[in-house]
Amino acid sequence: MDITSIALIIFLAFLALLLSYLLIRERRSASRQENENSLMAMQQYVESLRVDVRTSLQQLTENVNQQLGFINQQMQAQTSTVGNRLDTAARVIGEVQKNLGELGQAAKEIKDVGQNVAKLEELLRAPKLRGGIGEFLLEDLLKQVIPSKHFQMQYHFRNGQTVDAVIVTSDRLVPIDSKFPLENFRKMITAADEQEKKNFKKIFITDVKKHIDAISSKYILPDEGTFPFALMYIPAENIYYEVIIRDEGVSDGTGLYTYAINKKVIPVSPNSLYAYLQVIALGLRGMYIEQSAKEVLNNLSHLQGDLGKVRDVFDVLGSHLDNALKKYDDVDKKLSNVESRLGNIAEKSLTDGQSLALPENR
Repeated sequence: MDITSIALIIFLAFLALLLSYLLIRERRSASRQENENSLMAMQQYVESLRVDVRTSLQQLTENVNQQLGFINQQMQAQTSTVGNRLDTAARVIGEVQKNLGELGQAAKEIKDVGQNVAKLEELLRAPKLRGGIGEFLLEDLLKQVIPSKHFQMQYHFRNGQTVDAVIVTSDRLVPIDSKFPLENFRKMITAADEQEKKNFKKIFITDVKKHIDAISSKYILPDEGTFPFALMYIPAENIYYEVIIRDEGVSDGTGLYTYAINKKVIPVSPNSLYAYLQVIALGLRGMYIEQSAKEVLNNLSHLQGDLGKVRDVFDVLGSHLDNALKKYDDVDKKLSNVESRLGNIAEKSLTDGQSLALPENR
């Protein structure tokens, strides 16, 4: 390419640029007025928009403040409710802790009771100690129901035997002996299998029969003032249940209760003995009433005799008063006669004196 061509191209390019500049300048001049008008419209729109935004912002602020107030009230109410619930929870927790403490104390006491029960079981293994406990329970029950003068512990018979207690009625004695057949009973209820249980059951029945025989032969002594029966006190209800309530029978075909009744021995537990004692106490009260009635009749008889004596004295006094009244009437009559005679004599004397004095006055 030669220089002329290059120069021509450059000139044409410059000319195109000049024309473009002139066109752009003319367009800018024409659009400047439009821009100013648009700017003014834009400013007016912005001002209107600013006013609308301010108004909306105020309304939004008021709404937000209202919502915040409502939320604050709700928060306060919720805070109060939560506080109350926390107080309630704290109180409940405190009570639970207290109950847990009491439960712990109760558990400790239960543990102590269990240890004491274990110790008691160890103590009850000794037959003499079991007998002492039975006698103690029997005496305590008698003291609750029967007046002290109507029972006696450790009563000695003339034949040398000593019964645990007797109830003293008006003319006879009710012997009561405490029996505590615990050893083989415990083995029976803790037996590992049924056969072992049956074996210990037979031994237990044999023990009870021996106690019944001993009471029947030793303490039923009508010649020494006892009733023709005796009470066998069993201080444990579960043992009494085995002896009497279940009453499955003994080797001779009779039940333990029937065997005891045939021997004139009445088995009693703490509950049944209490009922027996209540009946006996009522009988003793009836005896007191009968004795009191006899005393009242005797006193009435004596009073009637004394009243008869008083009546005799009163009649004698009345007779004396009648005689005195008659004497009084007689004396009164005599006094009246004397007064009358004295009056007549005085009147006559006065009349005679006047008649003798009249002549002298003339």
